[in-house]
Amino acid sequence: MKKELAKKQKDELLLILKNRFEKNMKRHKGIDWADVQSKLMKSEAGLWSLNEMEQSGGEPDVVGMDKKTGEFLFYDCSPESPKDRRSLCYDRAALNSRKEHKPKNSAVDLAAAMGIELLTEDEYRALQKLGNFDAKTSSWVKTPSEIRALGGAIFCDFRYATVFTYHNGAESYYAARGFRGCLKV
Repeated sequence: MKKELAKKQKDELLLILKNRFEKNMKRHKGIDWADVQSKLMKSEAGLWSLNEMEQSGGEPDVVGMDKKTGEFLFYDCSPESPKDRRSLCYDRAALNSRKEHKPKNSAVDLAAAMGIELLTEDEYRALQKLGNFDAKTSSWVKTPSEIRALGGAIFCDFRYATVFTYHNGAESYYAARGFRGCLKV
């Protein structure tokens, strides 16, 4: 599959991203939209992945810059876990382990297909400093290999003005649990 957008799609996506960027300046203090747009125009794959994030309800926005690489960091900033990325178990092994009532996909596989990464627990906590996210939903986060090797996976949400991290069997899935992604461009 060609991971490239038509000119009209690019223009529409860039307008959406610019408007969101300007509306939420506290998320990216010290970053200029012209610099972001310039970098995006050089990354077909980045634009394609941002479009996938947008189309699945993620409302991606710039949340910072990687000081080592100079890449801009985009996180899903939808108020709740992206609507078209819910009811997923954690990864392919978890999906394959289910004998019945399998979900359509796994969070890790869908993120990879979109060209993004699941947020880590630290990234999730950093996102919560920019606003209140997942007050009614929860999001799978990148699970440490030691936990995953024992059959578990972790997820986070925001309740009582606090980020909570929980565990579940990786094969579990719920209508109110999805995942938030990170893209570096």
